[in-house]
This record gives sequence, C-alpha cells and structure tokens, in this order.
Amino acid sequence: MSSTPKNLNPLSQFCTHTLAVVLTFVVTLTGLRSFPQILSPLLSLPDSDIVTEPNISLSANTSHNFVVAAVKHVGASVVRIDTERTITRSFPDPLFDNPWLREFFGDEMFPQLPREYYQRGQGSGFIIDRQGIILTNAHVVIGADRVRVSLRDGRTFEGEVRGIDRLSDLAVVKIEGKNLPIAPLGNSSELEVGDWAIAVGNPLGLDNTVTLGIISTLNRSSAQVGIRDLRLDFIQTDAAINPGNSGGPLLNEKGEVIGINTAIRAGAEGIGFAIPIDKAKAIQARLARGEKISHPYIGIQMLTLTPELAQKINQEQSIDIFLSEIKGVLVVRVLPNSPAAVAGLRRGDVITEIEGTTIISSDRLQDLIDQSQIGQPLKIKIRRETQTKELWVKPKEIQEMSNF
Repeated sequence: MSSTPKNLNPLSQFCTHTLAVVLTFVVTLTGLRSFPQILSPLLSLPDSDIVTEPNISLSANTSHNFVVAAVKHVGASVVRIDTERTITRSFPDPLFDNPWLREFFGDEMFPQLPREYYQRGQGSGFIIDRQGIILTNAHVVIGADRVRVSLRDGRTFEGEVRGIDRLSDLAVVKIEGKNLPIAPLGNSSELEVGDWAIAVGNPLGLDNTVTLGIISTLNRSSAQVGIRDLRLDFIQTDAAINPGNSGGPLLNEKGEVIGINTAIRAGAEGIGFAIPIDKAKAIQARLARGEKISHPYIGIQMLTLTPELAQKINQEQSIDIFLSEIKGVLVVRVLPNSPAAVAGLRRGDVITEIEGTTIISSDRLQDLIDQSQIGQPLKIKIRRETQTKELWVKPKEIQEMSNF
C-alpha cells in the first residue's frame, strides 16, 4: 500500500517528489546518507521513490578488523607452557617433625610429610621457526624439570629448554613436530608511542586470550620498573598483561611480534611491560645452541646529570663533592674490586665520553657497556671537579644472580 496521500493532485505530487530528490542530493553531498530515510515518513513518499547509496559505517567490528586479522595471523603459533619443578624440603616441619608431640600423641596422628614435592607453573610462548624453536621468558622455565607445550589445535609436546639468559629474561624451548605454525617477527626499533599493541597469551590459565592497547612509552629501563636484576629497556603498554601472559607475544597491527610480554607493575592497572623483539632476535640463535650470553659490566651506580641537578647537589652542604655544572653521567658509587675501581673511577666523577661518544644519559652509557667486549679496554673521559681526565676500563662478565 502506497503511503502517498490520494488527495494530492499531480502538480502537488510532482513538487513533493522534486523536493525529496533535491534533499536527497544535497544530503548525499554532505555525507548524511541516512537523512532521506528520516524525511521519508514526513514527506509521505513511498520507499521506492527514495534513492540511497549503500550504508557505509565504521562499526566497532569494522574498526577492529585489524585485531582479528592479526590474531588469525599469529594465534596458532602462540603456545601454553606448563612446567613442573621438584622442590626438596631442607628444613624440618615445626609441627609434624616434633619428636615430643609424636611420642605424646602417637605417630599415627602425624603422617609423614614428603621430603619432595612438585611445584607447577604456567606461562606462554610462541613458535618462531619450523624446527620447533619457541621464545619465552626465562622466569617461565627456569629450574623446570619438565616442560609441556600445548598448541591451540590441541597438540601437546614435551619441551626441551635449550638456553636461558637470566639478565635479559629470555629463554628458548625446543619441541619436535611437523607443520608447526610460526609467528612473524617485526622490528621493535620502528615502534612509536601511540602505536597499537595486541597482547596474546594464556593469562590466569585462560587460554587464547587477546587484549588490545597502545604503546605507552619506549625504552623504559628495568631499574625504573623496579626490576633491578635485569639488564633491559622495556616497551610499556596499557594492553592488559596478567600472570600467565609471560612469554607470550606483543603484536603490532600487522600481526608481527614486536615484544615478549614479561611483567606488570604491582598495584597498578593498565601498565605492562614487554621485552623488545629486537633484543630477542639478537641472542635467540645463541640460546638455541645452548651458548652463554655475555653481559659486560664495569661496576658503578650512576645517575644522569644535568647542569640544574649539579647546581642543586653543590648547594647541599651534607654532600662533600663539587660537580661541574655539565651534562653527563654521575658516578654515585663504585663497587669494590670492580673494573671501575681498578681503573681509578671515584664517587663524584662525571663520565662525559666513552670511546669518543658523548654521554649525556645513564641509559646511553649502559647501552655502550652492553655492546662492549669482555676484557677489551674502553677509553672513558671524566670530569673530576674542575679537571678532565681519561681512564681505561676493562669490562668483566657480570656475575649471575644466585636466584631469580
């Protein structure tokens, strides 16, 4: 049944139709494509008289299609890692091992506790080549007696831990399989703050979980994060990272791995950290071969110095040093018997150059030390009060922590 009033004469109908067409043309030019439908009942025109273009809207599903594509591209290569560790009790139980209580109540009241028990853990990882090489965090697999790897398609494998580097919190696990899906690796050096970040993993035992966020900042040092046992600069993201996500991939909008999800900030929400994938690419082959990764150190505690900070320190009467108001790295402490101590570095020295490279931040100094060779002398220029000196420091291998 037509919605056009029957009492309109032909001239009125023509004018009405002409007005509708003009409005449709004007509104279409302005981009308000749905406006003719709104006018339809007001003009009492039949639907067939309204010419509209296909409705193109950026719905939530459309705008997030890159997430769907990225996860489909990589998801099958993301694995769940279950570990078992054998823990041996090295101390007596204060209740069950009390001989007086056993004698009074009888041994039957105190069952013998096992001296060993299993501790189970869980994390994530991702396959990076057809030979079954998996990247994950060191803290996921360190000390494990057994590693079981589960794929999204239901296959499970026994994993072999090939290499661990505690100071970078990276590890390589090997499995034997066929037709293994692999994750493409991107370049973390190309990241910018505000880029999309997609975290994939198995947080809290909830397999195949995906969260979306952005890159919040880059080059966040492990010291700033509060993890002083590591030698890393993290990618910071607000994509949700929870226990169990550790070792899983952080993806860009193309579905390329740009980082390895590693840590969260205790007591904070929306702050997670990932190891840049470029760091992992630099050492994964050596870890897969079981090689030890060297970490040079010179043995100082340091602080980025600015002229303003130097002025404030000089005004503090309780501090018995005088600093030139320059940019550099302030030596706050020299560890005893360290390469820095042997070379003659002192508290209050300001490092301004290393091997001819100007130093204006502690992060830059740390990077250059990390890139140095064990035992290869480095020429360091320092400012000691008002004097400029040159010293030669031979980096040594940093001692690994006894526990992680």
